Amino acid sequence: MHTPVPDTANAGQAAEGVARSDARASNSAANRKLYKSRVPIYPKEVEGRYRSFKWAMMAFTLSIYYLTPWLRWNRGATAPGQAVLVDLSHQRLYFFFIEIWPQEIYYITGLLILSAVSLFLINALFGRLWCGLSCPQTVWTDLFIWVETKIEGDRNARMRLAAAPWTAGKVAKRVSKHSVWLAFAVATGGAWVFYFNDAPTLLHQLVTGAASFGNYAAIAGLTFTTYVFGGLMREQVCTYMCPWPRIQAAMTDNEALSVTYRRDRGEPRGAHKKGQPWEGRGACIDCNQCVAACPMGIDIRDGSQLECINCGLCIDACDDVMGRINLPRGLIAYDTEANILRRLKGEKARFHFLRPRTALYAGVLVVVAAIMLLTLGSRHTLDLDVMRDRNPAYVMLADGAVRNAYTVKLMNRSARARDLRLTVAGINAREIEVIGDGLMKPSVTLSVDADRIRTLRILVTVAKEQLATSAKLDFILEDIPSTERRRAAEVFVPGDAR
Repeated sequence: MHTPVPDTANAGQAAEGVARSDARASNSAANRKLYKSRVPIYPKEVEGRYRSFKWAMMAFTLSIYYLTPWLRWNRGATAPGQAVLVDLSHQRLYFFFIEIWPQEIYYITGLLILSAVSLFLINALFGRLWCGLSCPQTVWTDLFIWVETKIEGDRNARMRLAAAPWTAGKVAKRVSKHSVWLAFAVATGGAWVFYFNDAPTLLHQLVTGAASFGNYAAIAGLTFTTYVFGGLMREQVCTYMCPWPRIQAAMTDNEALSVTYRRDRGEPRGAHKKGQPWEGRGACIDCNQCVAACPMGIDIRDGSQLECINCGLCIDACDDVMGRINLPRGLIAYDTEANILRRLKGEKARFHFLRPRTALYAGVLVVVAAIMLLTLGSRHTLDLDVMRDRNPAYVMLADGAVRNAYTVKLMNRSARARDLRLTVAGINAREIEVIGDGLMKPSVTLSVDADRIRTLRILVTVAKEQLATSAKLDFILEDIPSTERRRAAEVFVPGDAR
């Protein structure tokens, strides 16, 4: 009797197909996970000059933020007494002696340009110095980490607490930490709304429940974002949400000073025991203290990285280790990639602060700043804005005359009431009427309160026999005592009456 032989080739192919199918299924399941779960970072508390400077910067920036709305500035009886105020109800922006009106929004544009170019220049010179010292995300994250350290302990204690089972002690520490975080977050939101309202008045309204819903909503929104960004997300905001890490690569080069691991001195790295010689090896003992101190959780020895905010804490951690093993400090320091390459070639390190890139940024900064100063120094306390009605463009009267209507705004930016003379010239008008103030013959004197805008409606009527093609009108506003004078041009539309 013949016994059939198994088809091992086909069986192998079938098994391989099943394996490929299982692998595809596994990969498909893996691909459905859209992101990697966050690995918590527990930065080690370090001491040193950069940590001390960061404490000083934190105190300085937070003091500015929290105290500025309470500063007073005397602008007279008719203007608010808060030194820095965004007065939305009256459409003003006050900054000590400077008052910005809606028609002067170009000053805000200039300020934004100055801020951006300054950031470019700082980045080209010193890397992401702004991110490591002054960025609000960095400042509040530092503050929240400090609170966490004081309540839960240093790095190892916090890691043990995170891994420990839930007990009454763990719950008490976590509740305490998050309560303090929320208190700082509420203070952050509260301080922000004071910039848009008179601070003492708003504080009383907030405490008594008389503030507007918008103020409470703004505080709640800023409380939520501060708590989440500073306490829960931390480095993820800098890595994934902030666009600057991706932009700054185009703003810098190899000559920019930044926090740098001097691999020319540190490699080859490895553990080192007391008494062993240092010949044939680098100064880095691979202790990973730089990694433990990093609030972003990166290894600076891997080179320039998107996540690095140039805070300098790894420098303090490394300098401490170098001091303990009696080696010169500065294995990690503010340096340039170009200098590392020079030293590897046996050349002397040098710093090039004046480069085409930095010269361009500095030049733009000077030009924009000069324009801003010139315009601020020559700005008028009197201004005039005229707009002709577009709908209807004109009105034809029964006798064939044509009337155009204009909205005129008289702006008095001074701290005193003024009597101003308004004249309309450039057209042979039959009648010019200021609604509510009578006819202009040929001018009219109008009173405008201090720091106010007075809006007028003016009707200009031209007789049929005087109608021609569109004519230009000149509206002239004069303050006789100060001889200040402003002029605005408009047109008169004759319609179909010619």
